[in-house]
Amino acid sequence: MSIQTRRERERAERERLIVAAARELAEAEGWDAVTTRRLAAEIEYSQPVLYSHFKGKGAIMAAVAVEGCAELAGELRAARTGAPPGRAALTAVGETYTAFARRRPALYDAMFTLAVDLPFATPEAPAALWAAFEELSAAVTPIAAEGDDPALLTETYWAGLHGLVTLMRSGRLPEADHDRRLALLCARF
Repeated sequence: MSIQTRRERERAERERLIVAAARELAEAEGWDAVTTRRLAAEIEYSQPVLYSHFKGKGAIMAAVAVEGCAELAGELRAARTGAPPGRAALTAVGETYTAFARRRPALYDAMFTLAVDLPFATPEAPAALWAAFEELSAAVTPIAAEGDDPALLTETYWAGLHGLVTLMRSGRLPEADHDRRLALLCARF
């Protein structure tokens, strides 16, 4: 193995370590607790080493968001392909999406709530963001009526799911009725 290959591998491993530490700290204490100083201490590297990988907290959050979208895409794909086509697949995707957000609130925030420097809905968007959206679209498109714009319909479904998650997490909608709300969203969509 060449020295260059080893350095690249070590650099990639440090980046994974930084992202993993940020996720763990955010899930335990919230994103306000994630600072470059705290992360440097957690991973036992200096702040300059951390800055050699990421420009700052925002870049770290963006990396976390991309990683989260890849994970979400995989979970959505498994839910969609494991259910019968049509509304059952749409419901399975909705259940998986909301369960993901409830299980990993800080990760969900980095992905869809907090401001991160990532292009969404553009050709420059990272592949993981597109993958997550495409899984939602693959569940929505089969139930689209003739003449519907599948991309717009998918965005609207996503907005409905995000609204349910956000309103429940903030306590504005009672958690107890989540399943009924999700069933209504999927049935009326």
